[in-house]
Amino acid sequence: MVEPKIAPSILAADFTRLGDQVEAVAQAGADRLHMDIMDGQFVPNISFGPLVLQALSKVTRLPLETHLMIEKPDRYLEDFAKAGASSLIVHTEGANHLHRTLDRIRSLGLKVGVAINPATPATILDPILDMVDLVLVMTVNPGFGGQKFLERTLPKITEIRNRIEKLQLNIELEVDGGIDPVSAPRVVAAGATVLVAGSAVFGSPHGIQKAINMLKSNS
Repeated sequence: MVEPKIAPSILAADFTRLGDQVEAVAQAGADRLHMDIMDGQFVPNISFGPLVLQALSKVTRLPLETHLMIEKPDRYLEDFAKAGASSLIVHTEGANHLHRTLDRIRSLGLKVGVAINPATPATILDPILDMVDLVLVMTVNPGFGGQKFLERTLPKITEIRNRIEKLQLNIELEVDGGIDPVSAPRVVAAGATVLVAGSAVFGSPHGIQKAINMLKSNS
């Protein structure tokens, strides 16, 4: 089994010492940073915007994977690109003209990602699967950190993995929500290759280094 990539979610970090926490996950072997952008409309919470990305881009070489949990994401694609995003992930449920949005992300020179919520069927990806570099399967309902992993998402992960392999596409399959040392090996066995983890990394009683080691080794 291939060792998964780890994308610590900044939403769970201590913002009073964000730079130090980013350095800690980088030293611990994180592969990228996951930036949860929330607008209080698509999801019932508000997080942060381009200014935080811009600040982090100056203190880390880790890719800034930017997850837009916002309505009408087209309005802000350029802003996040200029702020230092390495990839932009938009939701199938939040983009009114998904093809156009994905094309625009590509034209900005960024990696293209698409996310689907737990209740959204995998078949919605069929028309756009060959347009993306990454599919993000939400394994909780988006909006808040620290939620419990939803078991019912496991078959969807496998279904999407099978679709990717059948079409012979080079696409990363990422999962986000309730990922910890218990759920990590299960989602990897189902076909995930990238794990977003917030509380399991920044809130681990074992410390950041051991937390990331556990996510990788247990998978």
